[in-house]
Amino acid sequence: MDDDGGRLTRWENRSEIPLFLMSLLYLGAYAAHVLTPGLPSAWHAVLLGLLGFAWAVFLVDYLHRLRLAGRRFGPRYVRDHLLDTVVLLLPLLRPLRVVHLYEVLQRRREEPRLSLYARVIAYAGMTAVLIGFSGALAVYQQERYAPGATIRTFGDATWWTCETLTTVGYGDVTPVTPLGRVIAAFLMVMGLALLGAVTGSFSSWLYQVFAREGELPPGR
Repeated sequence: MDDDGGRLTRWENRSEIPLFLMSLLYLGAYAAHVLTPGLPSAWHAVLLGLLGFAWAVFLVDYLHRLRLAGRRFGPRYVRDHLLDTVVLLLPLLRPLRVVHLYEVLQRRREEPRLSLYARVIAYAGMTAVLIGFSGALAVYQQERYAPGATIRTFGDATWWTCETLTTVGYGDVTPVTPLGRVIAAFLMVMGLALLGAVTGSFSSWLYQVFAREGELPPGR
């Protein structure tokens, strides 16, 4: 079992950076496919081919990790590897594995270069940018030609994504397609989660600062 764990760790150390670059390739190819509808069909075929190739690489990596872990695929494995499973089903979120990339790089160091609070805020910031960009692309693709749609340009989609992730929701632009609304629900949940993570981490950091400076009331 230890040998399996060691082989899995070695695989992660070797593969995480190439896979992260592959995820950026996937995101770039998808963005080009969505944002440049006027390209010749041959170019769109190339972009779709890149998307398929990148997803196949992600699938091979997922199955190889499963084999190295020495476990069977099932609900328990999905629960223990939820992020890996989610980014396989939703490849646009694959860059979120930047958290694992950071862990791989830090294995060569005795201590993290960033504090826990700084890491939480940094991860939340990167997650917001990646999810916001991916969500804007996805909802724009679904909404731009829909009858009665208010999201007609990528700028509209970006503005709507900012409203949704920050839980503001002005209502000036809203998705009207079923899949667009599914994307909206996902972004709402992620916005609440990110806001809670950043707020909680910042509050905990302030508490420790006040405690060190002796500014907390007695008994706290």
